[in-house]
Amino acid sequence: MTDDRQERIRRRAHEIWERAGRPEGAHMEHWDQATAEIDGAAKPKAKAAPKKAAAAKAAKPKAAKAEKPAKAKAAAKPKAKA
Repeated sequence: MTDDRQERIRRRAHEIWERAGRPEGAHMEHWDQATAEIDGAAKPKAKAAPKKAAAAKAAKPKAAKAEKPAKAKAAAKPKAKA
């Protein structure tokens, strides 16, 4: 790992940690997230077009489901006379 890359990951992991409220014991998750972000930013942008389509699809509001009408309660049976 190059020193520059490691330093960028360290700084990003620290930012993530601070934004998360400085929790104890989450350093590996923050480091892994920072690594993924730094490595993802360094990759070529050839796959940027499909992400836009996926983002547009996700942003599209879903139609609300129609609620089923409530069932009418059955009329109470009259009690038999004893």
